[in-house]
Amino acid sequence: MNDDPHDGGQTFQTRRRALLLLGLTAQLAVAQDRGARPGDLDKDEAGDVRLPNGKKQQDEIVKAAHAQNLKEARELAELAKQFADDLEKNDRFVLSVASLKQLDELEKRTRRIRDRMKGYY
Repeated sequence: MNDDPHDGGQTFQTRRRALLLLGLTAQLAVAQDRGARPGDLDKDEAGDVRLPNGKKQQDEIVKAAHAQNLKEARELAELAKQFADDLEKNDRFVLSVASLKQLDELEKRTRRIRDRMKGYY
């Protein structure tokens, strides 16, 4: 084993490769930073992202969320009606497992609608 620090063998080659790799990495990072980013060209003066059809992306997201909320609200109302019908059929001392599952589903759908509305409104 050679402990001579001035030996130009493998240590020099290892350092040279590390510096070369570091330099290439820095060049790639600079080149990527200079490149056009997706969406930069599609923004209007207010900073809103426009879709290829010219509409604002945020407006389309809110519109889709509203439509989904309406659909799930209708399903929620139907599920609540089914739950009420089941309660009326059963005796006051009877609580079916199906009714408990319906309550869980009502809660899950309500939470999903609420979370979606908090995110976009």
